[in-house]
Amino acid sequence: MAVQSSLSIDSVKYDDDGHIKRTGTWVTASAHIVTAVIGSGVLSLAWAVAQLGWIAGSFILILFSLITLLTSFLLADCYRYPDPIHGTRNHTYMEMVKNILGGVQYKLCGLAQYTNLVGCTIGYTLTGSISMVAISKSNCFHKKGHLADCNISNFTFMAIFGSFQILLSQIPDFHELSWLSIVAAIMSFGYASIGIGLSIAKIAERGHHVETGLTGLIVGVDETGMQKLWNTFQAIGNIAFAYAFSMVIAEIQDTIKSSPPENKVMKKSAFTGILITTFFYALCGLLGYEAFGNKAPGNFLTGFGFYEPFWLVDIGNLFIIIHLVGAYQVFAQPIFSIVESWGNKRWPQSKFMTKEYHVNIPLVGIWRMNMFRLIWRTMYVIFTTVIAIILPFFNSIVGLLGAISFFPLTVYFPTEMYLKQAKVPKYSSIWIGMKLLSGFCLIVTLVAAVGSIVGIITDLKTSTLPF
Repeated sequence: MAVQSSLSIDSVKYDDDGHIKRTGTWVTASAHIVTAVIGSGVLSLAWAVAQLGWIAGSFILILFSLITLLTSFLLADCYRYPDPIHGTRNHTYMEMVKNILGGVQYKLCGLAQYTNLVGCTIGYTLTGSISMVAISKSNCFHKKGHLADCNISNFTFMAIFGSFQILLSQIPDFHELSWLSIVAAIMSFGYASIGIGLSIAKIAERGHHVETGLTGLIVGVDETGMQKLWNTFQAIGNIAFAYAFSMVIAEIQDTIKSSPPENKVMKKSAFTGILITTFFYALCGLLGYEAFGNKAPGNFLTGFGFYEPFWLVDIGNLFIIIHLVGAYQVFAQPIFSIVESWGNKRWPQSKFMTKEYHVNIPLVGIWRMNMFRLIWRTMYVIFTTVIAIILPFFNSIVGLLGAISFFPLTVYFPTEMYLKQAKVPKYSSIWIGMKLLSGFCLIVTLVAAVGSIVGIITDLKTSTLPF
């Protein structure tokens, strides 16, 4: 009876493969997706639409939402292999690629995925500090006038952001992040809605008139032909990468309860998350373009497209900061997990690596503390913060990393795994369609990478390093 009792307790805490029992639903998975997808970049979509114009801007927004939805569905079916419902679970994206496509592609996937994840966490540190600076600037402009010198260094704010991440990084795993993702998703709706509301108010102003066009900025008037080309490349890339969340999709799906089947729940979550995302992206991009026209700033709230009401701009930036705090964790947890899993396998007898201490924290609950986890995660956050401080133009580098990883992670691996798992015949209509999709997205990646490199070169000429 003691053995049965022990087993029954374990069955409550663990799944049949020994991993912690999953409690996620389509709601929590949708929250993770919205947190991962909607970033403060939503507020820069008006700039992207301004480069492309009404026709191409609207088309690209819809096109990449559909491409992301399709590849998300393909990945959802690859979570279990060889059968999407009864097959063996793949707990991570890399594990999925390894089991379906093999070792060489597994290594390429790992390089692309984790380079992108590390880049995003550094980029979020920088972007979070920019919103903190924007709050200080907003109050300064309100007191001293819109032409006042309100330049403020963001190095201190990066350190503050990093300090919060050190605390939150001690959340043991993805399964315990649901509350943070839900809060972050609400913040996404908040600052996107503020951007939309301010755009509508600007459009409704008496005598409002701005230059817009079917093809965006006019060559010879707004910019040179070469600038138009590079900015168009960057704009297409910005919109394509704004939807991408494939690098964490397997980890999100691994939080979902096994019944009903995970792939069905994940498809519902992906549809919900991408529908919400597309709605806000379209409103921010198109209404923002109507509000600012060809002079659209890189960011509504941090680039001061709006100065007043200053308190609403402050609230919007506060929402961005809270969202980025959660998004950092969504992207950092797979990094934490792979290092800690490697350490546990390498030194399974080490108490430093494996032993957990239960610490009771008032008003919070029991914290499962592990010494290796505490030290390694703290060091990682310090590393990302230091890189953000010494490379203040890192967001341009993140754009390049996004360009490089978009094709393999969002399109190539999902389509290749689907073709193998579904045993799609070579040269069939589905096989040809998947290959054409891959080819198109490869071209998008290449042109966006070129645009990002030009942007980095420009930033190198204008950025001031802190040493």
